[in-house]
Amino acid sequence: MIRSTTSALVAIFLTATQAFAQAEAPLTVAAQFEIQGAEPSTSGYVFTRMGITETLVNADAQGRLTPGLATEWAVSDDNLTWRFTLRQGVVFHDGTPMDADAVVKALTIAMGKPGSLASLPIEGIAAGDGAVVIRLREPRAALPAYLAEFGTQIMAPAAYGDDGQARDVIGTGPYRVTDFAPPLSLDATAFDGYWGAQPFIADVAYDAVSRVETRALMAQSGDADVVFGLDPASVARLGMSDAVKVHSVAIPRTLLLKVNAGHPALSQPEARRALSLAIDRQGIAQAVLRYPEGADQLFPPSVAGWHNDDIEPLAYDPAAAAQLLAGLGWVKGDDGILTRDGERFALTLTTYPDRPELPLIAAVLEQQFRQIGVELTINATNSSEIPAGHQDGSLDLGLIARNFSLIPDPIGTVISDYAPTGDWGAMNWENPAFVDLVKGIARDGGTDADRAEAVRILQSDLPVIPIAWYQQTLAAASDLRGVTVDPFERSFGLQDLQRSE
Repeated sequence: MIRSTTSALVAIFLTATQAFAQAEAPLTVAAQFEIQGAEPSTSGYVFTRMGITETLVNADAQGRLTPGLATEWAVSDDNLTWRFTLRQGVVFHDGTPMDADAVVKALTIAMGKPGSLASLPIEGIAAGDGAVVIRLREPRAALPAYLAEFGTQIMAPAAYGDDGQARDVIGTGPYRVTDFAPPLSLDATAFDGYWGAQPFIADVAYDAVSRVETRALMAQSGDADVVFGLDPASVARLGMSDAVKVHSVAIPRTLLLKVNAGHPALSQPEARRALSLAIDRQGIAQAVLRYPEGADQLFPPSVAGWHNDDIEPLAYDPAAAAQLLAGLGWVKGDDGILTRDGERFALTLTTYPDRPELPLIAAVLEQQFRQIGVELTINATNSSEIPAGHQDGSLDLGLIARNFSLIPDPIGTVISDYAPTGDWGAMNWENPAFVDLVKGIARDGGTDADRAEAVRILQSDLPVIPIAWYQQTLAAASDLRGVTVDPFERSFGLQDLQRSE
């Protein structure tokens, strides 16, 4: 009798201990992005998404700007001086106040590093009475949107060394860092001094996991509560699991081919159109990505003001592609590959496995291009090879996923990518009329007609070739409530998550 009672008590104790441990376990996010260090310009997207750091301006699910650490903003009559009124009573995780001097220091440091602020015509940033004042050399209508980009996150003065390099991650968000182990992980806990609502779950963690198969297994086994960067096969498998729920939303991101328009075989718009006509977008979307349809223009419908329903959509027509190439003097050889003046139509496509769908689509493109006589060699490597190849001129084609929402107003990405060229956009493409048009939109916001004309030019010249519009898909533990997918990829929404009782 005593033995039976003791065994029962032990069982009850173990069950209670396990339940307590489970309740106290941190909420773990697994994604493919490594943490390069404490520097916002390189790893800030992890810190903002984890709710550790914040920006002056936020954006809602429709891309509308909302208050962040700044409660309001206004511009002078000449559109050259902006005043951002700061939220009162906010403190950093080290207890120091988030005041105008601290914000000026953070923004000044950010302005001196690669990122959105470095591209702006900023004459000066100064502290005002409870506000930050930014003076421009020429107008920028979208300046508040630039201050929602992760590179402009505000960290405490103590976070930076004398050289301006970030040494620690000290933000103002609902979570503060408790353990930082780049490139693979960080732990954080709820910040008691947060100015907003307290998180429901106290402890969170981030794991950088490079292999998609491993991330999927972590979701299925419960080793991670929220998992990003899943391939279509994993999404289909996890969709049948009771342990997780799969959540998806259309996002302002496009899968596209970055084209070296200076390459002898690609310098004419007709050649780029031929490649576009060879791409079966619908087949790729449905068979590879498990999306309902491909992209018939660069900007998805979710990019307000830049999606143009009036332009002729990109089509799939290999026969028309072959005719265009024949008109450019290309002739098929005995092996089916085109030649012109003794040169084979042979290209290298560079892509990266960080996004597991990209190598799969590269393999499909290799087959589709071969059908029109174009030989494609796939180079699946580090994503940094794309901008490096842009800079040294060695890139032929790059298969990438381009986000048009890191700066919530798309003009921020458009002007950096296409006016005239950018590491992730156009390469060796010149269109002075387009550059003037886009710079005008950047100055004063432009009109719907201006944006429609810009989209028409991109559709005609094809400095990049759109393939598919993205969906953001994540797998979350089935016991989590309040899961949302941020289409602008600014937040994981951890502070709103709750575990079911």
